[in-house]
Amino acid sequence: MSESAATADSTARLQHLIITVFGRYVRAHGGVIQVSDLIRMLAALGADAPGVRSAVSRLKRRGVLVSVRSGGAAAYRLADSLEGVFSAGDHRIFEERRAQPSDPWLLASFSVPERERPLRHQLRKLLQRLGFGQISGGLWIAPGLIADETRTALRRADLDRYVELFLGDRVSQDDPAEAVGRWWDLPALEPLYRGFVDGFAPMMSRELSDREAFAAHVGAITQWRRLTYLDPGIPLQYLPDRWVGVEAERLFSALHRRLEPAAERFVSTVLS
Repeated sequence: MSESAATADSTARLQHLIITVFGRYVRAHGGVIQVSDLIRMLAALGADAPGVRSAVSRLKRRGVLVSVRSGGAAAYRLADSLEGVFSAGDHRIFEERRAQPSDPWLLASFSVPERERPLRHQLRKLLQRLGFGQISGGLWIAPGLIADETRTALRRADLDRYVELFLGDRVSQDDPAEAVGRWWDLPALEPLYRGFVDGFAPMMSRELSDREAFAAHVGAITQWRRLTYLDPGIPLQYLPDRWVGVEAERLFSALHRRLEPAAERFVSTVLS
C-alpha cells in the first residue's frame, strides 16, 4: 500500500471511530462535546490532536457533525437529520436480531426512468448498505425484520417513490440455504467475522484500565457495526454449519457487557 493510500485509510478509520464515539457516548451525555474533550478521548485510541481535528473537519463537510459553542469553547454535535440513522444503528448493533425460517422475507423491487439513471446506482448502494441480497437486477431480498428500517432509509434518501416493498413467504422448492448462498456473498463475510473474533477475543481475559476498556469498546463497536450491515439477520438455519458469525455475535455481546461499565467511567471522567 502506498503512503498516500495508507494515510487515506487511517483518516477514514479515524472518522469511523469518531462516529462511534458520538453515536455511543456523546449522544448519551447531552449530545455536545468540546473539541478538547474529544481529543482526550481519541488519544486513548492512539489518535493525535491534528488527526482528530482534520477528521472532525471532514465529518463537518460531509454534514455528519455540526459546530457549536459549549462553555465558550469550540464543540460539535451530530446533525439533527441523523438521529434516526443512529437510532436504527443502535438496534442493529446492540440487539440480537436473527430471523427465523417462518418469518417473512422483505422484497424490494425498483424501477428508475432512463432519464434518472444515476439514481439506480444510488438505490443499489442503499440496499447493499442495508444488507439486502440480490435476486436479480431490480429485485433485492432481506429478512422482514428490517422492513421499517428500510422504509425509513428510502424515505430519508427520497428514493421511496422508485421502490415497491413486499413482505411474504418463499414457495420455491429448491433448498433455501442454496438460494441464500446465491443472494449473499457468504464466503466474503466469513473472514470478516473471523477477523473480529481473532482480534477481540483476547480482550475477554485481559485486565484493562478504564481508558483501555474505552478504547477496546469503541474499536469493537466500530468493527461490529460494519458486520451487522453485511448480514441483516439471515436465518441461522440457512447459513453454513458452525457459522463463525454466531461465535462473533456471542463475543460482541460478551464484550459489550464487560467493557461498557469501565468505558463509561472513563467518558464520565473526561466530561466531568
